[in-house]
Amino acid sequence: MASGTADRVLDFGTSGMWWEITRTTADTGGAYFEAVNVLRVGFGGPPLHAHPTAEETYAVTEGELDVCVGGAWRKVRAGEAVTVAAGTPHTLRNTSGAEVRLLNTHKPALAFERFFRRMHAMIAAGELSLPPRGPGALLRISMLFNDHPREIVSVKPPRAVLAALARVGRLVGYKLPS
Repeated sequence: MASGTADRVLDFGTSGMWWEITRTTADTGGAYFEAVNVLRVGFGGPPLHAHPTAEETYAVTEGELDVCVGGAWRKVRAGEAVTVAAGTPHTLRNTSGAEVRLLNTHKPALAFERFFRRMHAMIAAGELSLPPRGPGALLRISMLFNDHPREIVSVKPPRAVLAALARVGRLVGYKLPS
């Protein structure tokens, strides 16, 4: 898988993605959070989302990545990068037929590292799958998004839908990792 210490490797299970954190929030004093992302063939990507006060950069080092920014899809090839401005809806996927590696940066760091570590912990505990399969996974991912409104908001499905699902998750007793 990846070189480096185990606490910097986040395997997101059957989603088709794993990361190696290269710069933690602490490493950069909160300026940014950075990780090498490896996307397997057929990776479908996250839902359309935005980062209200942070920009995100995808710098492809191997392969070819499909990135949707503001409703327009484009291919980003090895040696190219795309930066998504704060508040801009976006998503990505790997339709290239080969593994894609990229350097992913969120700037400023805010609590992105905590968000991704919490998501990883739920996947490792068998409480969450990506994409969410079953009501428990859907409620938990909704709770996670709802708990990090400064970092990430869902555009599709709408934020209000995830907020309602998060309330249901709390009512049935689901808890997020710390």
